[in-house]
Amino acid sequence: MSRQSNYPIQPLILNRWSPRALSGESLTENELMSLFEAARWAPSSYNNQPWRFIYAHCETDAWDSLFGLLGEFNQGWTHKAAVLVVVVAKTTFDYNGKSSITHALDTGAAWENLALEAAARGLVAHGMEGFDYAAAKERLGVPDDHVVLAMIAIGKPGRKEDLPADLQEREEPSDRRPLSEIVMEGRFRA
Repeated sequence: MSRQSNYPIQPLILNRWSPRALSGESLTENELMSLFEAARWAPSSYNNQPWRFIYAHCETDAWDSLFGLLGEFNQGWTHKAAVLVVVVAKTTFDYNGKSSITHALDTGAAWENLALEAAARGLVAHGMEGFDYAAAKERLGVPDDHVVLAMIAIGKPGRKEDLPADLQEREEPSDRRPLSEIVMEGRFRA
């Protein structure tokens, strides 16, 4: 599928997608930290920067712990990722301790920065649910004023043919809803 935007946007944004085919090759620490560095520069309410990333390289004990959180479907393709990441957000503001309603929005901005940096470098960063959130919180020692939001599989692109047959059909960039469904002037419209 060839993606086309209705209005001009940066090609990096248009061409970023979430493949599942991964090569199994490792990433250097510099490659990985560059992705987290991009995430670090995301905007946030009151500059609270609520995002936290817990990661593990493949073939480590920490990897086994994170991989074990995933459901069977996600384990079927993430085993060739170089790194798994659990995305966590602090739900309170540093400056006053009160609840931050924008913690997920802010952390989503950080995740998007990471995903775009990965795409710019020719890497895969695939965000996902499909894991045990409660076990992640407990196993990783996530404090009560933080919430587990998602996991990310990061790696170098692999071959579509190496995926399970049912995933090979789906291994292409997906389209997006039209603006008329997601943008509303003046008030919400169903």
